[in-house]
Amino acid sequence: MFGVDTTELLLIAVAALIFIGPKDLPKAMRAVGYWVGRVRGMARHFTSGIENMMREAELEEMERKWREENERIMRLHPPDAHYPDPAPPPPPPEEPPAADDDPRPPAERPLP
Repeated sequence: MFGVDTTELLLIAVAALIFIGPKDLPKAMRAVGYWVGRVRGMARHFTSGIENMMREAELEEMERKWREENERIMRLHPPDAHYPDPAPPPPPPEEPPAADDDPRPPAERPLP
């Protein structure tokens, strides 16, 4: 965290205990925690604003590409042009007769 090693953090804690004193140390730590929280909140707000701007720029770029592609397709296939009717769907395949329709015993039936 910020390049602070555990020994450096321990040295800062001992120095704070000596210079601030055990009586005022909780109050000082509370103030430090408050300001650290405020700075983190501001940083989070800043990064979320940057992310929102990037997301909006990406959406604008995607909308522009979609609009260009839509215009290209509309030029190739204008809505007022005459298009032939689509071909009717092919008839469904005929189903083979069920095996139960064959009166012969199973041993005499041909293999499929």
